[in-house]
Amino acid sequence: MAEARRRIVVTGGTSGIGLELVRRLADRHDILVAGRRADTDALPVLPEGVRYVHAPLTDPEAATQAIAEAMLKAGWVKLDNLVLNAGTGFAVEGGIESAAQIRETLAVNLTASVLLARALFPWLEKAGGTLTLVGSVAHTGQGLFPAYAASKAGLHGLARALRAEWSGRVAVQIVHPGPTRTEMHAKAGHDPGRLRDIFIPADRMAAMLEGAIAARRSPVTLSFGRYWTGRAAWSGKL
Repeated sequence: MAEARRRIVVTGGTSGIGLELVRRLADRHDILVAGRRADTDALPVLPEGVRYVHAPLTDPEAATQAIAEAMLKAGWVKLDNLVLNAGTGFAVEGGIESAAQIRETLAVNLTASVLLARALFPWLEKAGGTLTLVGSVAHTGQGLFPAYAASKAGLHGLARALRAEWSGRVAVQIVHPGPTRTEMHAKAGHDPGRLRDIFIPADRMAAMLEGAIAARRSPVTLSFGRYWTGRAAWSGKL
């Protein structure tokens, strides 16, 4: 028997891990992607049938409203999965980011996640759904990316709080990917050099992320160890 189609919102789904996750899910589920790209830039990279809403998380309140309105326009009365994957950061040498960089990092990575979780809780509760916060192994502390590390540590704390608060109504998990071969480092102004060659490919990380979402466990670290032992190939599916 075929699995029922799920209604899933993915932030940051037009590049990197998010886009690869959307590509994995699009033929089996109904997907709404939220991102900062204009429609004309985003729609060509997304699979056919995926809905898109322009909702830059640099303005968390406006983005939350835009995503909620897009769900209402689509006629969605419940939500099976909310995957808060969008992230940003800035690499700095020997110090802390500028005030503007800190504000942007915290807005996109943390504030928007808090607001979206709160606003979309009623949709998730109706479906007995799952909130997935995509953190980073950097949440334990990361040189060059202090505000980024702090924002991901904040997500870890948010997941623990909501997991207790929403117990029995909505599943909450935090998933921490390890270094992944995406364009995020370049956008942040950091060149990992030859180390990039051993980073986990984005499509394989997305496979492990899908498996983690399906399992509903928390916290989960998607590490080199999981990848090299074949977890990407044998991960579960939504």
